[in-house]
Amino acid sequence: MTTDPPILVALDVAEAEMAVRLARDLVPHVGGFKVGLRLLHGPGPGTVAAVASLGKPVFADAKLHDVPSQVEAAAARLGAVGARWVSAHATGGTEMLAGAVAGASRGSSGRCGVLGITVLTSLDEAALVEMGIDLSPGRLVSKLARLVDRAGCEGVVCSSLELGVIANVADRLLKVVPGVRPEGAATGDQRRTATPAEAVARRADWLVIGRPIIGAPDPVAAARDIVAMLAAAAPPRSAP
Repeated sequence: MTTDPPILVALDVAEAEMAVRLARDLVPHVGGFKVGLRLLHGPGPGTVAAVASLGKPVFADAKLHDVPSQVEAAAARLGAVGARWVSAHATGGTEMLAGAVAGASRGSSGRCGVLGITVLTSLDEAALVEMGIDLSPGRLVSKLARLVDRAGCEGVVCSSLELGVIANVADRLLKVVPGVRPEGAATGDQRRTATPAEAVARRADWLVIGRPIIGAPDPVAAARDIVAMLAAAAPPRSAP
């Protein structure tokens, strides 16, 4: 059982060399890494392999959303290059998600799972209304989490605010939370955010943290500070 901090550092940089250098510096201090669209559509999936070679799990945040056969093929490729998880939008439906699950498993010989994305943390209720969706983020997450569960995904990507919803409808799912910001940090384009301590208290399994770490003058010190905050916020262990 790992005792690493439940932090996946989002390596949202333009160059694979920079991503690997950051990951190498941070690998003793965090639980794993996220490789997102900027790297996947720039240097390419080989970045996943390079980061995975450092020995920590890599979340390939590909945000797959296409016909099932295309999603299955893409997930298989990402699993083959070393991704531990691949993301796919739950709005693609059960068949598409199941295709992603099959592809990820086949490409990785069963080592890679799929995380179903529910509602992006950059969206709030007003944004959903603008899109023609007459549901609150919580109600929409509830519906989509059921699809993710039914399709056999390993986990779900949701904001900290909906962790209770996930626990009620599909508690077996691994809960991966983006939009995590330390107290006082800029929220940027995120609308539904939480501090690391709040997300863990609400039973997040993994926290995806990018800019507060990689954008800091000293990323290693920033990561250590967040780990220390989590340790300080953890409830004391009862005596045996």
